Amino acid sequence: MQDKVVVVVGATGGIGSALTHKLAPTGVRLVLAARDAVRLTTLANDLPGQVLSVPTDITYPQQVDTLIEKTIAEFGQIDILVNAAGAGILKPYNNLEPADLDNMLDVNLKGSFYTTQAAAEEMQKRKSGHICNVVGILGKHSMGMAAAYSASKFGVVGFSKCMAEELKRFGIKFTLFYFGGVDSPFWDNVNLKVDRKKMLSPETAANAIFFALSAEPQAVPMEINIQPDSHLFF
Repeated sequence: MQDKVVVVVGATGGIGSALTHKLAPTGVRLVLAARDAVRLTTLANDLPGQVLSVPTDITYPQQVDTLIEKTIAEFGQIDILVNAAGAGILKPYNNLEPADLDNMLDVNLKGSFYTTQAAAEEMQKRKSGHICNVVGILGKHSMGMAAAYSASKFGVVGFSKCMAEELKRFGIKFTLFYFGGVDSPFWDNVNLKVDRKKMLSPETAANAIFFALSAEPQAVPMEINIQPDSHLFF
């Protein structure tokens, strides 16, 4: 991992923050992206090594382009992209407003697409790279109250698999992560009764991503599915 350039989108979230603390001591060069500039700066100041923070709203392609441009200007390349940003709206299908669906598609689907697309363009030039999209278990299995959310996450799986086919000849690997409930700020504004003590920790999710990134060059961990034993999908 030494000297690899890792872009973490959603760096200030539960999984993103845990991952940056896991990666920083290994000697990687970190690029942190999130919407909240203050929290982003606080996180960057808490990490050792070479760290670049770029406030970014991934729902705007122009801001994603700026993120990639600043990464290349600072470090000259992108080796790894981790898409850990996301938003959640869980409510009955007939209570979903058009704005709810727009929000899920803009952040979870379009945002992930824009960042994946932009990073892949740079990786393709060097014929090397690893893209990690944190999908969540509701991108593989359906659940009541999650119509809009699952629609956005199933979409991430679809475009990721299509792009993986197109980009494998350029040495670009894709890994999709299907985590069950993770005790992160994601749940702070979700109006459902859940027992967060039984969820996965952000550190567990970060360890799984780190495992995938540390795999031998010829190994492709295509999908990783980890769920709490209280909430299993098969």
